[in-house]
Amino acid sequence: MPEHRIGTREEWQAAREELLEAENEHAEASEALAKQRQELPWVPVEKEYTFDTDSGSKTLAELFDGRSQLLAYNIMFGPDYSVGACPGCSNLGDHLGAAVVHLNHRDVTLLGFSRAPIDRLQAYKERMGWQFPYVSTYGSDFPFDFGLALTEEQVAEIDELRQMIEQPPDWLQDWAVQVGTDLEHGLAEGPGWIAFALEDGVVYHTYTRMAPDRDFVVPYYLQLLDRTPKGRRNEFRAWRHDEYPDAA
Repeated sequence: MPEHRIGTREEWQAAREELLEAENEHAEASEALAKQRQELPWVPVEKEYTFDTDSGSKTLAELFDGRSQLLAYNIMFGPDYSVGACPGCSNLGDHLGAAVVHLNHRDVTLLGFSRAPIDRLQAYKERMGWQFPYVSTYGSDFPFDFGLALTEEQVAEIDELRQMIEQPPDWLQDWAVQVGTDLEHGLAEGPGWIAFALEDGVVYHTYTRMAPDRDFVVPYYLQLLDRTPKGRRNEFRAWRHDEYPDAA
């Protein structure tokens, strides 16, 4: 017998209609938030940044690749990570490649940032089979200037972060092993979305949303699992797609 309430088709229909009303309200609120994001002021980027890419060094403006909008996800993969990028970020990365062609046709360049050197990003990208541009911010002030990474001094000043480092839960200790670094260096990397606009030769910073972001974590985790009969579980442990333990 399923461990769930069993009902009639009529009971299901009534409950479904009530849920639909709540879902529609949520969708309307989401549309309002999207409009509010677009109304944020644009801030000119006055500092010159260069990035290492598959085709050599590029400026921030050159990363737009001829388009007027740039959307990037900062993947947790610091210079000190000896194994690979954060498994949770890697779960998200698995979804990005398929979106590239659709965003490109809507005047948006989509890419990933990480602080590890470009040769390590290239090797990891090949391992994961990713099909989106993956750019290194190694040696640049860019991730620190835009809050995508923390300096050692900043890490020391954040009480919540210091507590996680000094008294880590089991799942966080497992995570450190998965990426191959100590927590102090591992948690200095900040996962999140960042967006820029390019207009009349000027690059503008338009949006940043750092994790945790419950509206968009990993598509399969929220958008898909939330629609399954048993839903998502509160799992802290994420696996790279080539490292899932054998089900047996």
